[in-house]
Amino acid sequence: MIVLAAGLWAIQSVAVQLECVDAARSAARAAARGEPVDEVRAVARQATSANAQVDITRDSETTKVQIAVQVRPAWGSAFPPVRVSASAVADTEP
Repeated sequence: MIVLAAGLWAIQSVAVQLECVDAARSAARAAARGEPVDEVRAVARQATSANAQVDITRDSETTKVQIAVQVRPAWGSAFPPVRVSASAVADTEP
């Protein structure tokens, strides 16, 4: 039973990781186009989790978005969370 629960938690973590990767890519593209940072954060959180930490760094050449989410197993809130993160970089458009 414990092995099954751990396996399900691992699958949940991988699914959240993939969501973070996709959200970071689309947020980096949006931020590189010059969309407002608050809107980019809101879109990234909608794609992942409302409590996701979204960091956006934009300069004249590149735009970087990093997203981090704490994942807890759905069946046990007493367990420590696993931190899942992803980042993406896009060329800043003029």
